[in-house]
Amino acid sequence: MRVKLILASKSPARRRILEGLGIPIEAVDPGEVEEGCGEPCRVALENARRKALKVAEGFDEGLIIGADTLISHGGGIIGKSRSRGEVAETLRLLRGSSHRVITGLVVLDAASGRMEEGVEETVVYMRELSDDEIDLYASIGESVGRAGGYAIQGLGALLVDRIEGCYYNVVGLPLRLLDELLRRFGVSLLEVAANYRGL
Repeated sequence: MRVKLILASKSPARRRILEGLGIPIEAVDPGEVEEGCGEPCRVALENARRKALKVAEGFDEGLIIGADTLISHGGGIIGKSRSRGEVAETLRLLRGSSHRVITGLVVLDAASGRMEEGVEETVVYMRELSDDEIDLYASIGESVGRAGGYAIQGLGALLVDRIEGCYYNVVGLPLRLLDELLRRFGVSLLEVAANYRGL
């Protein structure tokens, strides 16, 4: 089964997840379409919709994947850390506690306009980090521009005690939910990956 998958994201981590499955993916930057106020699940889903709809303007066919991942802590939304200083500030807030990683996910058929969507949540428990650990991690710079101020697929894994839920959700693209949404269009990630391998 050959199907064109278009990722409405500039996130290298999301693209690497799909490419790691052996699935060629076209990634298109949707530009700045995000909002940040409101109930976290609603905000993540609305941002994912906006990304998918924006990218769909440039395609007549294919399945557009829109995703938005955010961090919820204490009922509020923690945005992307824009500097090493913000990384350290965010990690000081999160240390020794849990937070929710929420991804809104949308699959949009560019030909018909049909949209399927869902939300994935993972609870992340951070270690009780020392100021020195936080400052050292922030100085490395791997997490600037990431929600929550850490990259679990990198050295940020050392900051985490445990997670409850989908690991790929914390990276930014929950695979089980993505497969569930694609199946509503008659597409299975497993079948797509096998097909691209010539099986």
